[in-house]
This record gives sequence, structure tokens and C-alpha cells, in this order.
Amino acid sequence: MNTPKRTEFRAPRAAHALKGAAAARRRVEFVEVVARQLDQIAPGTVRVRVVPVTRDGHRRTWVVLDSANGPVGADREAHRAAYGLLTRAFPGADWNVARTYDARTGELSVDEPTAPAALGLDTPEARA
Repeated sequence: MNTPKRTEFRAPRAAHALKGAAAARRRVEFVEVVARQLDQIAPGTVRVRVVPVTRDGHRRTWVVLDSANGPVGADREAHRAAYGLLTRAFPGADWNVARTYDARTGELSVDEPTAPAALGLDTPEARA
């Protein structure tokens, strides 16, 4: 027996798909704009590391600009501009911890220090 099926669930799924696609386009555009601005600040920059440092009781922020092949030659103003760009682009981020921004992926991540594998500190015995 043929019973008519309700199609009212298709519209919400389509609406969600459209909203998801629009959000993805906005994200891609955001990543491209930040990458372009970083390249204008210091040509070749694809990664920015931001590390808060305390020295002699004064808090400072260490900024490293890297290209795909190593450090980018940039002056102090370029480092400040890159840091300012990222703090404005990610206002909700906690900048009191070390962070790394990858301009290729648009990912801002916590930059946790790790010990080299050659030290053997990542073994169960070392953790005990």
C-alpha cells in the first residue's frame, strides 16, 4: 500500500546545509584575509608563535614569525603588527599562554612545550 510520506523534514536539513556552507565560506574568507594581511606585514609568513615571558618582574610577549623554510626577517614593528592582528582576529583567546597560529589552516592552538624524544621522557617509567 502506498502511503504518502511527509516531506517536512527535508526543508530543515536543507536549511542547515545552506547555513553550514555559508559558515564554511566565511571561515575560508577569514583565513585568506588573515594570511594576506600577515604576508603584507612580513612577506612569506605562514606561522606566528606568541609566547608570554616574564623577565625581571616585567611581562613581555615574544613573537616569532616563520615562513615555510624558517624564520622571517622582520623588524620589531612587523612583530608587533602581527601580534596585534592576531589579538584582534581572536579576541576570545587566552594570550597568557603560548600560542601558535598557522596561516595555511587558520588554526590557533596552544603551543605546549614538549621534551625531545631522545631524552626518553615520554616513557611510562619517566611519567611515574
